[in-house]
Amino acid sequence: MSKKNLIGFIFILIFLLLIIPVVLLSQTQTVGLFINDTALTYKGYTLMAPKLYTATYLINNEGRLIHKWSNSQYPPGQSVYLLPNGNLLRSCMIPGYINAGGGEGGRIEEYTWGDTLVWQFEYATQNYQSHHDIRRLPNGNILLLAVEKKTLSQLSAAGFDPSKYQPEISTRGYMLPDYVIEVQPAYPSGGNIVWEWHVWDHLVQDYDSTKSNYGVVANHAELIDADGDGRQLPCFWNHMNSIAYNAKFDQIILSVRGNSEVWVIDHSTTTTQAAGHTGGRYGKGGDLLYRWGNPVCYKMGNASNQKLFEQHDAEWIDSTYPGTGNITAFNNGVNRNYSTIDEFTPPVDSLGFYFRAAGTAFGPASLAWTYSATPPASMYSWAISGAQRLPNGNTLICDGIHGNFLEVTYSKQLIWKYINPVINTGPLYQGDSIPQDPTHPGEYMNMVFRVQRYSPTYPGLVGRDLTPGNFIELYHSGIGGEFNNSPASYSLSQNYPNPFNPTTKIHYDIPKSSFVKLEVFDVLGREVETLVNEKKPSGSYQAIFNASHYPSGVYLYKLTADGFINVKRMILVK
Repeated sequence: MSKKNLIGFIFILIFLLLIIPVVLLSQTQTVGLFINDTALTYKGYTLMAPKLYTATYLINNEGRLIHKWSNSQYPPGQSVYLLPNGNLLRSCMIPGYINAGGGEGGRIEEYTWGDTLVWQFEYATQNYQSHHDIRRLPNGNILLLAVEKKTLSQLSAAGFDPSKYQPEISTRGYMLPDYVIEVQPAYPSGGNIVWEWHVWDHLVQDYDSTKSNYGVVANHAELIDADGDGRQLPCFWNHMNSIAYNAKFDQIILSVRGNSEVWVIDHSTTTTQAAGHTGGRYGKGGDLLYRWGNPVCYKMGNASNQKLFEQHDAEWIDSTYPGTGNITAFNNGVNRNYSTIDEFTPPVDSLGFYFRAAGTAFGPASLAWTYSATPPASMYSWAISGAQRLPNGNTLICDGIHGNFLEVTYSKQLIWKYINPVINTGPLYQGDSIPQDPTHPGEYMNMVFRVQRYSPTYPGLVGRDLTPGNFIELYHSGIGGEFNNSPASYSLSQNYPNPFNPTTKIHYDIPKSSFVKLEVFDVLGREVETLVNEKKPSGSYQAIFNASHYPSGVYLYKLTADGFINVKRMILVK
């Protein structure tokens, strides 16, 4: 080889060494859709509000944007809901006021489908503030979680033991117990508080017989021990993080992270009855009707009896879904170091009365169903997060601190996975690493409090334009592919990765609205799976083939659309 040719060869080699890592990096997926088993997933639209961003997104199961609300000036604080009229109900985090140490809110906004603000309500001062979750009632009113300041002198009079305080209580000079309010909206701004319930009205303590609320804790499971679960008490004492409503029983369920419990209270009471111990549909006023998760909190057990570990998102399963009447929760697993989604059957009769044997803790003693990852520690979200039972019996999971959304079957098969691509500055490019939150080590900037999936027949979606748009994540032009809504022609791309095990992605383009069929065959020409079999609007699409149930070998995939037919080969290697 001549010296000139050698120099040329070296130049080309250096160029390839520089460019190949860039190309490989572009092929490394970090966000967006990872798994979509179209035969098993529940078809619907997933609503998400990235925790550090101001926009709210509705996506389909392919990870494509269906709708976006972007006119709010505030990040979520923390939950969002799609209302039956198609409006977005959004809690907001506003600056200042009380710093509870997690889940701050202070404001609620309602936007039309067209992103016009039609209602706003602020509930935040130096003495109280809404936080975490809200819930629309059938009558149109809104339930809010809130905290209120109680001074050191008030704590002392109520019988709290100062030796149990974490230092922040003494430093700040107050504690923040929880309460619930019901707000009747006054459009376009403000509202009237028509009902409320306070933890402060339902205390018991066995520390000081000269102070209020003195009694035998074990004799009063309906009351809230001022000692909590026995740990040092934080300023944000109860740390409630979700609220849900049961219309059949007119009851409210609260997820109480600070106690590792869920509580059920009577909503049929007046505000006066809710502050006392009698009255209402169940005759107990505002006392707890039911509690579960950590019987240490009412001295009916020990650490071995604890079931919940700083959980989030306690929900009754809908009356028409598998598991009807049961309760689900995202069990964060703090100090257990892995998270689970737990379903349990409360001991309740057809009228809404709960029962327990005298001298024992509330049941059940065991779970009706639970899901953990494999291995368990591979899903550990110690904060935020949620779970939703879907109409077909699947469960939608939000691994909150990682921004991971999963759908699993009742047999615990993972069939859908999506990683939120939106951080505090907006959408990431595909291939970009997801940065960690510098203020919360181990949490990521794409974190999401909770997600909800809505059926195509949900009233708020009927009659809406649900045409799939682009992916939310961005793509560099010329590297990794530029996605758009109007490809010039039909095309079927080579699957990636190839060879693969057990999942691979198949990208295809549709230049105009067409009936699309994407099928997979074995090498003998026998159909093994149909990935797509429906009419699609113009756009670029991606299907995922999960071959976990198939043997290694050569497979063919075939795209048929409006007379266009193309077949390509892929290799499964296990």
